Amino acid sequence: MDDAFRTRMQAIIDAHPIVLFMKGTKNFPRCGFSATVVEVLRRLGVDFEAVDVLADPQVREGMKEFSNWPTYPQLYVGGKFVGGCDIVRDMYTSGELEPLVREAVARAAERAG
Repeated sequence: MDDAFRTRMQAIIDAHPIVLFMKGTKNFPRCGFSATVVEVLRRLGVDFEAVDVLADPQVREGMKEFSNWPTYPQLYVGGKFVGGCDIVRDMYTSGELEPLVREAVARAAERAG
């Protein structure tokens, strides 16, 4: 992975409080795991940036190395990698995910406002 790619992906992650690298789009997920994470984020009532890894082979391959995570989806909250579908679902069920998401959204709003 080259520095330009790393810089481009980090810029996307830094620009949004919540970023989901997924197969498909938030309106049309193209795998069940991506659809599950989209649904979790919708239940939390938060907006998020979705990056379709199927639309760009460099992103699809490069993000595996970037995050050191071999599968999609990959969720970033507040600039930090959270995990994939199982981790996100477990964190949602246990109540761990909501405060993390709310804090990231609040911090982004403070920076913007």
